Parts: sequence; structure tokens; C-alpha cells
Amino acid sequence: MTAAQLRAEVARILPFDAVIVVCQGREIAKLVSNDYFANQPVQPDVVRFVSVLSGRPRFAPPTPMSFPSSGKWLLKIVARQNRFVLGMYRRHMKVISYLGGLDRLYGVPVTTRNWNTITAIAKVLHKT
Repeated sequence: MTAAQLRAEVARILPFDAVIVVCQGREIAKLVSNDYFANQPVQPDVVRFVSVLSGRPRFAPPTPMSFPSSGKWLLKIVARQNRFVLGMYRRHMKVISYLGGLDRLYGVPVTTRNWNTITAIAKVLHKT
């Protein structure tokens, strides 16, 4: 099944309109093969994440960047690899609006997943 066929099948069964983002296993494997968070200390109140761009970004802002731009950061973009945007956020209500703004920042719809989810998918793919 192609990615387009998979998107069409999922869209057919969803009771609402959605932008459906499909990643190939080799993209996930390549993503986790780099340690983007190597220089970022593990902290209990910080969540590592990956946002997947639904297409080629219209804008390519430089990385790293932090939100807000001054003071203590709540969301930090550390890297972008093709359509994957990698970052961290602090557990704070304002982060929801910053994550929601990634669509506007890159000019395409974005979906965000916890880094732990991505590494778990990579482990399953590695076993197959």
C-alpha cells in the first residue's frame, strides 16, 4: 500500500476532515540514528518531541530557536531534519499555543509526537 492509499483509507473512515501525515520506516530509522538531544540535559519538567511537517515547508526558520524569544524558554526547537522538527518544551499551559504556532512558523500543517513514541516505533521497526 502506498502512502497516498493509506492516507485515503484513513480519511475514508474518519468521521471528520484531517491532514493525515504518513512516515516511512526508513525516515524514522534515520531520524533516531542521530542524537539531536545529546547536548540537552534530561529534566523532569522537560518533554522532548518531534513535529512532522505535512509537506515541504514554505518557510525555513533558523535553528535553534526558543519561545518566548527572551526570558526562560518554554519551547525550544533544537533541529530540523527534512520534514522533522525536533525540540523540547516545559510542562506549562502556554506551550500549547507555541506548539499550535508551528503550523504558521513553517507554513504547513504539523503534527507533534513525544520523542519516546518515535523511539518506541523505531524499536519495533528494527525488530521486523
